[in-house]
Amino acid sequence: MNLGELTGVKLLGVLLLVAVLVTGGLYYTVYKSQNDQNDAARAKLQAKLRENAELEAYRPKLADIERQLASLKQQMEIERRIVPDEKEVDNFMRLVSAEARKAGVEIRRYTARPYATKDFYTEVPFELEFDGPYYSMLAFFDRLGKVERIVNVSNLLVASTHTPSAAKAKKVYQYNASESVVATCLATTYFSHDLEPAPADTKSGPVKK
Repeated sequence: MNLGELTGVKLLGVLLLVAVLVTGGLYYTVYKSQNDQNDAARAKLQAKLRENAELEAYRPKLADIERQLASLKQQMEIERRIVPDEKEVDNFMRLVSAEARKAGVEIRRYTARPYATKDFYTEVPFELEFDGPYYSMLAFFDRLGKVERIVNVSNLLVASTHTPSAAKAKKVYQYNASESVVATCLATTYFSHDLEPAPADTKSGPVKK
């Protein structure tokens, strides 16, 4: 078709048709694609704004939550010292020996007894044999009752240094003149463990200091 042969009205119609076709092509190939991308970006932005608004509601509580977490962490540390999560037998023996020296008694023997495994903890008992002045023995028990970790004392037997066998002492020592009593007892401490109990250690026998 020769555009020169068209009248002004027809020519204008053809140009308008071409313009519509070009505009439609641009709309579907460029503008609509860009508009779809913009809509997706706006949807993501709105979702993020809603998420931020929800989190903003927790901002006043953040400081309180952090304080609670710090308090819980401190409590866990205290509980670990009171009931350790490992069988720190050497540390326990050093602790007991230190309190005995401070009280003025001498521990002669540690004998491990069978462990007793419970749901959440393990009982670890030791038979102790010691001697010293009577009031020093009382001070020793008082000191054990005040240590940070749990120590229970039971099966106490007390006898004169002249008859140590009455307290089931395993051996007679050269006692000092100030020492008036010989005693044996069962000192039990505790260790925490996982929910699945470990096999109990049934070995027993003297343990060197």
